[in-house]
Amino acid sequence: MPDAAIRVASRQTEHRVDVTDRDSLRGVLEGSDAVINTVGLLQASRKTFEAVQHEGAENVARITRENNAKLVQISAIGADASSRLPYPRTKALGEQAALSECPDCSIVRPSLIFGPGDSFFNRFAWLAKYMPFLPVFGTGETLFQPVYVGDVAAAVALCAESRSDERIATRVNGKITEAGGPEVFTYRQIMQLVIDYSGNKRPIVSIPWSIAKMQAFVLENLPMPPVLSITRDQVEQLKKNNIVTPKHEQESNAISFKELLGDFSHIQPSSVHEILPTYLSPEGHEMAVTMDHKTREEERRKKRLMLRDKKSY
Repeated sequence: MPDAAIRVASRQTEHRVDVTDRDSLRGVLEGSDAVINTVGLLQASRKTFEAVQHEGAENVARITRENNAKLVQISAIGADASSRLPYPRTKALGEQAALSECPDCSIVRPSLIFGPGDSFFNRFAWLAKYMPFLPVFGTGETLFQPVYVGDVAAAVALCAESRSDERIATRVNGKITEAGGPEVFTYRQIMQLVIDYSGNKRPIVSIPWSIAKMQAFVLENLPMPPVLSITRDQVEQLKKNNIVTPKHEQESNAISFKELLGDFSHIQPSSVHEILPTYLSPEGHEMAVTMDHKTREEERRKKRLMLRDKKSY
């Protein structure tokens, strides 16, 4: 990674902002060099999807342009302006608005993002722990290309740095990159990964699409916790493959995620087999807790040394 990709917690300032309110955005984005719009929804009304993922993206882009800043718009694989489903449709409309307001913006479309604390693998690991089986809808043949959150972050950082690096700018300005990992799995294989790495042995049961839609209809109208909730639109989306578009079918302004990372960060997209065991398995959880404890101890040690050095002057 180029320099400047270091995050220091003590330097982070959080502000509440409403992407549907341009004045709210102006107050927060004023003076920014780069703006990364990660705002998105998974479950909402059609009106809210439109307000947040389309109009909100347009607002962010407009205020970014007013500040002469670099915009990185986080979208999703499967974004489709012609879709009747609100999630992919408003994601695509948000992309169009971002490019219209900021022609040099960069758009990143991730597949299924995974990493510690993710809302997909952790969700099904929880279900595997407490349910007698793991469900797949239909035959479970829908394809996914999981991508590690750290790799997506690296690509986003590169796009943001293009403002001050002409080499990167020529590659990413006005371009779209679909971010997928090195492996493609079926829906059923994804569930098997959850079972294998969480250690919760459960059968995988196929649920017909019609039954899944009926189940979602019921759950939509109940106050369910997020881990158990699903909508009919989400069931419908699970019928579509979530993988990087073949090169010959990509837009003219598409760029390769793998090549972007390799050329400028000298890293290759991470495999789920490298990362999932570090947080899904009991051993991985213990390792993560241990490493977190060691990190905190190291930070305390550094602070003590800094204080001692200051006193010596």
